[in-house]
Amino acid sequence: MKNTGTTVAPGAAAPTRARDTGNYASPGSAAVHGVVLHGNAVTERGTRGQVARLILEFGPSTAATLGGRLGLTPAAIRRHLDNLIAEGMIETRTARVYGNRGRGRPAKLFVITDAGRSAFEHAYDDLATSALRFIEQTSGPQAVAEFARRQVSELERRYAPVVAKGELPRRVQALAEALSADGYAASAGPAPAIGTVAGEQICQHHCPVAHVAAEFPQLCEAETEAFGRLLGTPVQRLATIAHGDGICTTHVTCTPARDRKGNDTTESPEGSKT
Repeated sequence: MKNTGTTVAPGAAAPTRARDTGNYASPGSAAVHGVVLHGNAVTERGTRGQVARLILEFGPSTAATLGGRLGLTPAAIRRHLDNLIAEGMIETRTARVYGNRGRGRPAKLFVITDAGRSAFEHAYDDLATSALRFIEQTSGPQAVAEFARRQVSELERRYAPVVAKGELPRRVQALAEALSADGYAASAGPAPAIGTVAGEQICQHHCPVAHVAAEFPQLCEAETEAFGRLLGTPVQRLATIAHGDGICTTHVTCTPARDRKGNDTTESPEGSKT
């Protein structure tokens, strides 16, 4: 039997070997992607990822709680926590104490940082990208487009009642607010005229799927199509975060309102009919 350097005391449970699933990507870990790691290197990185994931899923936790869940000694869990703090993945806080506090210092809690949460989001992006590559390779690009439409259909179903009433500017604003509630940080307002075509503009300052959409623009195309159906007017995507632009910008065309005889009833800026 190969000696791995790990000693198990008689009667003690054998330590569980942590498997590096790739779900945790610490800053700077890209340098080792594609390189096979052996023995303790894989175990160390994988266990550290498990520690970070527990903090993400269960919220602020003590070292004792984390060590107990993973079956790690106090020294081992402290080593992983110190490394995660050094990488900026987690930080410490002092637990609040209600009522009379006993002797000793308050418990130290470990919490995930914004950088730590972002690292997990990018790991999920990698998984989604791999899944879409598999779909494209086995079923073709059209299957990816169909998948994108199906994903957007749920968003479209939820947004439909919200944008169903009011004049177009009001409905565009309602759509932007619904997008913001879903994490897109969207805003809306009058758009610069494209030639003689006036309209509204939706700006999305954040895109949860930007890293995936950079390789699969079908996601952006499906979303744009859904905007057009929701608003009942032509829309045009002018810029996307996925392609390196600062924001995702969508132009919404203001189609002229007409009376029953087909006459244009749209008012000019001075208030007269055009």
